[in-house]
Amino acid sequence: MRAELRALAAHLPAPAALIDRDALDRNTEAIAARAQGAPVRVASKSLRVRAALDRILEHPGMRGVLAFTLPEALWLARRGHDDLVVGYPTADRAALRALADDARARRAIAIMVDDPAQLDLIPVTNRRRPVRVCLDVDVSYLGVPGLRFGTRRSPIRTPEQAAAAARTIAARPGVELVGVMAYESQIAGIPDGARTARGGAIRMLRAASIAELAARRAAIVAAVREAAPNLEFVNGGGTGSIESTVAEPAVTEVAAGSGFFSPVLFDGYRGFRHEPAAFFGLDVVRKPDDATVTVLGGGWTASGPAAPDRLPTPVHPPGLRYRAAEGAGEVQTPLSGPAARGLVVGDRVWFRHAKAGELAERVSGFAVAAGGSIVERWPSYRGEGHAFL
Repeated sequence: MRAELRALAAHLPAPAALIDRDALDRNTEAIAARAQGAPVRVASKSLRVRAALDRILEHPGMRGVLAFTLPEALWLARRGHDDLVVGYPTADRAALRALADDARARRAIAIMVDDPAQLDLIPVTNRRRPVRVCLDVDVSYLGVPGLRFGTRRSPIRTPEQAAAAARTIAARPGVELVGVMAYESQIAGIPDGARTARGGAIRMLRAASIAELAARRAAIVAAVREAAPNLEFVNGGGTGSIESTVAEPAVTEVAAGSGFFSPVLFDGYRGFRHEPAAFFGLDVVRKPDDATVTVLGGGWTASGPAAPDRLPTPVHPPGLRYRAAEGAGEVQTPLSGPAARGLVVGDRVWFRHAKAGELAERVSGFAVAAGGSIVERWPSYRGEGHAFL
């Protein structure tokens, strides 16, 4: 974290949350360049700050929002967004009723489905404009016997299954299939830069998965188009797989989210490096001994498999580490290491979160630095009164 940013944010009360807008803008440019002209759909889950989302979408390379819940999408639609895909299925009956009853929302929003049971929850409407749906397809790599390389998402994995699902949707009154989503988490979401045996294995599996996926995704899309010839978009990828995703002719748009803030987990990729753009600071409130300081708060653990890489990383002063027996605590976090000797009560320790949007669930808003000063404050979703998950 640059000294200039620390100086600008020194007066902010803890927990202090800061966005480097200049870095955010550079990351936006870099992501658009990596997409090589393909539209980038912005994943709001990795931001959860409406002002940041709006700023990113001003770039001509960005198009539309990949929302994470239907209530969030309805909220964004009411605030002017008109191209929203909800990236995960919903069982929120009240939100589905609100969608069915709102003509503008039905134009703006597509919801995710991968099971007839989800279609059963959508209220049948006699209005001329149907509820728009997107078919989610699981594209995990299954090429190694006994190994699943990827996440368990949709039950739909083959062109035949996708075609059958598309026909089911086409036969349903009041819904229209407008898109396909095929997110390759095993390529987009797993860092491949470690110079270890595991890192080498990940790189081999990634390469094999990229080759297998290109053919399978094309076949899936072709099969779906037979039942839905007016398919509007095929979404794939994420920050970690932009180049390989946009190389596939079947894909019409790529998703990206975490790369805009570039959290710690995204330091581990070989093919790209974006700039850290979001930070938080906690104050030292006591000093148990000369080699240990305790900050107030800090247990902002990221989602995913429980492991040390899900903890926030102290970045300034350098040389601080968690105590193995305590880790990051909800109310207090002891930190040890050489840098602790130079800290006193009242000093500040700056962190980067392991993930991107989850930081916004912990704060009401961010101070925004640009051009050498604090220029504005952007509320988080939580700061605007919303906790969608």
